[in-house]
Amino acid sequence: MRHYFTILSHEIRALLYSPSTYIAAVFFLGVMGFIFASILDTYSKTPQETPPAVVFFQFFWFPVLFMVPLLTMKTIADERRQGTLETLLTTPVNTAEVVLGKFTAAYLFYLLLWGSTLGFHYILQLHARDLRGLDPGPLVGGYLFIAISGLLFIGIGVFASSMTRSQPVAGIFTFVLLILAILGPRYLGDLSALSGSTLGPLKGMLEALQISTHVDDFTHGVVDTRQLFYYLTGSTLALIFSILGVEAKLLNG
Repeated sequence: MRHYFTILSHEIRALLYSPSTYIAAVFFLGVMGFIFASILDTYSKTPQETPPAVVFFQFFWFPVLFMVPLLTMKTIADERRQGTLETLLTTPVNTAEVVLGKFTAAYLFYLLLWGSTLGFHYILQLHARDLRGLDPGPLVGGYLFIAISGLLFIGIGVFASSMTRSQPVAGIFTFVLLILAILGPRYLGDLSALSGSTLGPLKGMLEALQISTHVDDFTHGVVDTRQLFYYLTGSTLALIFSILGVEAKLLNG
């Protein structure tokens, strides 16, 4: 891993010069700002028992579906399209270093974008008259969930990018995979066909994989090690498949 940090610094510079990075940032902050303002408007009209931060993080999935494809679709697909990936791998750099460097750069920007939303809560704290809704617990749990789950989401994006030479195809593929990961278990678990005793274990597994339940647990201070294992294992598998995918594509020309 001697060349990992060199690749990481190069990828960070590439993201800084990429228009898609700024499109993702503007879209993300615009959407999350609108969601946050809507939540505050609702709370100002009708008092709620649930802290605003809990509701805020329940909408995490919407910007993620668009932000992650924009951040990751160039990671490997563009290198393959330009033919620079093959050249890069003829140097002492190995495939794992390339994939991990690109993954880390995208993940750091993902964290940076989410970290910028702390400004919303800071402004609320400065101007709120009723501080009961500003419990730091949901904020800490919510951002911990964002950091942990982001490993899986960015890993999925890098994997999708490793499967094609086309950035648009990589973006669409990432979007579809994220839909399946975030919303799939929730709707499949509600199917009446899974209510029988035979498929009961499958229904239980789907319920355990529901990310909407995970974010609710984190924001209420419940950190389940099984959920941590899911995200860490999922991101690791996504990166392994990305590495294998890149190597297979190189072998097949």
